[in-house]
Amino acid sequence: MFVRLESLSFVTKPEIWLTILPVIPLTILAFIKLGLYRSIVRFISSKALRAIAIGVLFSAVLLIISSKLASGPIPRSVPGIYALALLLAIGGVRFAMRNLLRGPAQQGAQPIAIYGAGHAGRQLQTALQHGCEYNPVAFIDDDPALHNTLVAGLRVHSAQTAAQLVQDMRIKSILLAIPSANRTRRREIIRQIEHLGIAIKTMPGMEDIISGRATFTDLRSVKPEDLLGRDPVPEQDNLMNKNITGKVVLVSGAGGSIGSELCRQIIKHDPAALVLFEMSEYALYSISMELRESLERDNRPVRIEPVLGSVQDAARMRAVMRTFQVQTVYHAAAYKHVVLVEENVTEGIRNNVFGTQVIAHAAAEHGVESFILVSTDKAVRPTNFMGASKRMAELVCQSLAMGNTDTVFSMVRFGNVLGSSGSVIPRFHAQIDAGGPVTVTHRDITRYFMTIPEASKLVIQAGAMAKGGDVFVLDMGEPVKILDLAQSMIRLHGLKPYIIDTAAPAATQTGDIAIKIVGLNKGEKLYEELLIGDNPQGTAHPRIMTATEISSSQPELTALLDRLQRACDASDIVAIRRIFLEAPLSFQPTDDDLHDLIWVAGRQARPASRQSLKTAFAAE
Repeated sequence: MFVRLESLSFVTKPEIWLTILPVIPLTILAFIKLGLYRSIVRFISSKALRAIAIGVLFSAVLLIISSKLASGPIPRSVPGIYALALLLAIGGVRFAMRNLLRGPAQQGAQPIAIYGAGHAGRQLQTALQHGCEYNPVAFIDDDPALHNTLVAGLRVHSAQTAAQLVQDMRIKSILLAIPSANRTRRREIIRQIEHLGIAIKTMPGMEDIISGRATFTDLRSVKPEDLLGRDPVPEQDNLMNKNITGKVVLVSGAGGSIGSELCRQIIKHDPAALVLFEMSEYALYSISMELRESLERDNRPVRIEPVLGSVQDAARMRAVMRTFQVQTVYHAAAYKHVVLVEENVTEGIRNNVFGTQVIAHAAAEHGVESFILVSTDKAVRPTNFMGASKRMAELVCQSLAMGNTDTVFSMVRFGNVLGSSGSVIPRFHAQIDAGGPVTVTHRDITRYFMTIPEASKLVIQAGAMAKGGDVFVLDMGEPVKILDLAQSMIRLHGLKPYIIDTAAPAATQTGDIAIKIVGLNKGEKLYEELLIGDNPQGTAHPRIMTATEISSSQPELTALLDRLQRACDASDIVAIRRIFLEAPLSFQPTDDDLHDLIWVAGRQARPASRQSLKTAFAAE
């Protein structure tokens, strides 16, 4: 009234007070019903504005009605002025107090930028403002229409100006708020900003958010999967179900990286029972408990049969096949660490070659319908005993496939999987966390990479297409240079990498984390191959190829395996190497030295017998 009349003369008029007094309790009652007084001021959000606006509008309408009923001399513009003043008083005071209360908590917060000014980015900004760890100061977005505009009170910048933005606003991290972006797009964005020298974190994917497994604020560091992973091809249900649904499935090496993921995928397709065959007690316990809890949550009646044992134990394998009447076998049990098998040759061969022979023969004897060997790209023109032993395991399955058996044998080859035991990625993470150096064997070494879930799904689908003796090769995408991977992982931690190379000390640089070039490991290749021949053929799945490889007849292979068994029993590593060179493995060892620990120790204990391997091989 004072703003409108520029006078206080109205306060002496009783009819004015009769108009105003009923409005006050009714307005307070309206705000109580709207929940305004239940809001904690420190955490009040823009959603409270809606309740305030409704209450203010209600109060203004009440004032109009009251003035009519009391015949008060209130000008028509006063309810509008009153509504505006009430909105500022009720809302403005609360938001001002919120900022005042948040101030001390935000003082030590990291200034961060949010990449993505869409719905997810705005939600993330609102959520982070309630905390004390991060202080959002800017948005980055690719949409030119948003550049230099304000979104939720923050200016939107382009990715091209990100370097200047980081410097001017002293930004410590960039948070990716693009949950709906595919892996290809994520990789492009990360490559665009990883050189900024600050940490990059990301929020979960939309699938995890919708399913309730994660929330917008479950931030994590960017993983190698975000750099190397690719957009998955939808699985084909008919192939996923063919060897699994309603059948008894056995997975050997069920506690390993690939074996455990095979089990997770298998139980999604309703087998009659899943037999977990594993040598490690702890690994078997872990995967069996995980699967049972998953099945209980989903209320699905799949039997889980955890069996301890070694694939080298023929009696145990026959008993398992007979007792559970196994119909499908995924043979993933193997020693796969190149250096360890180089140092323990006989055990590597016993497990990888003779273990495969035992479980494959047991499968054929007991009428297993499908047997799928999980192989490796290191079996192609192998340069080490591990790769040679896996190629020999392939020959075992190929030989059985040519025999008189109802079991369909097939092999699936692929390269490294992200996060598996022995992968460079967990080692790089540990080395970076320890402050370095990160060790890379060679500047030019490359490897193929695939996520464990993608590899497991493709193994299942490849096995479903088998006709007998098939060698399937998974499309691994483009090979990755390990040095580039190490540099990217260091940059994603907000650190600067530099290289130490003993072969070129003058080229040493400076930075935060050193990458040390240490030289190739025993039996290691610079690059891996997936095919021995050059005749891959497509299949019904775009990422699965099939190849025709050299095989051996059963009599030839049996004679070869007998000689290999005797050499293993005698721990004669020279004889084992000679047998591998004679076998159709395309074995191409990188040097003439042998590294088996027991064999080397035995030679050192007998000085008179020391002679170069070249001399020994020439004499033989």
